[in-house]
Amino acid sequence: MNRSSSFSRSTIRVTGVALLLSLALGTQAQTAKENLAKFDYRAYHFGFLLSGNSSSFNFRLRPDFTFADSLLSVENNALSGFNLALLASLNVNPTIRIRFIPGLSFQDRGLLFRFRNADGTTQPVNVRTESVYLDFPFVVKLRTDRIGNFAPYALIGGKFSRDMQSQADVNQSLQDGYILKLSKGNSSIDLGAGADFFLPFFKFSVEMKTEFGMRNVLIQDDTPFSAAFDQLRTRSFIISFTFEG
Repeated sequence: MNRSSSFSRSTIRVTGVALLLSLALGTQAQTAKENLAKFDYRAYHFGFLLSGNSSSFNFRLRPDFTFADSLLSVENNALSGFNLALLASLNVNPTIRIRFIPGLSFQDRGLLFRFRNADGTTQPVNVRTESVYLDFPFVVKLRTDRIGNFAPYALIGGKFSRDMQSQADVNQSLQDGYILKLSKGNSSIDLGAGADFFLPFFKFSVEMKTEFGMRNVLIQDDTPFSAAFDQLRTRSFIISFTFEG
């Protein structure tokens, strides 16, 4: 059993638990007395997010690369990480909210390369990239009216990020082995959905979103790990738990 399939099952389980929690809270929220009745009348409010992520690459191979060399194939290997962020939300009207969510995102990604040895055997090589992004997202939240203490919503936004752990400037000749070098800057489009639950003392939310990287983050230096790629873009699936006061 490889790590990717094991984590995929873990992600499915976490997603299932989040959905069950949302359904349970939603059912209870619709029948209970209304909590935080004046919450939506405030122009702005603050909070924080705790998130888990599953991250991988969206890659495109060079059109002229035929795997005729020793490299046979490249596969994604999604790895887990987590996010910590602060939240500032501005109410434009009862339906639209603009959110600024600066924070840190710890994202690991893996690629499985399969090489042909001289004797004809196959050698798998896992290449892992570790990133610590300083994120600056602006997100538009489109929410329905409250149904008791429950309100579903959709999310759309964009984000600029800076990798604080980038190895973009590393000299390959000084390494024990080749590394896959990624640029420091990145940007993404974020799409998702969630639900607000108004509790007696704070608002709790569960949301799921996908980040689609917009920039080619590959630094092409014609190493065995970068030579096959034309583009590398990031992508992540994120489950967040939000607390707002």
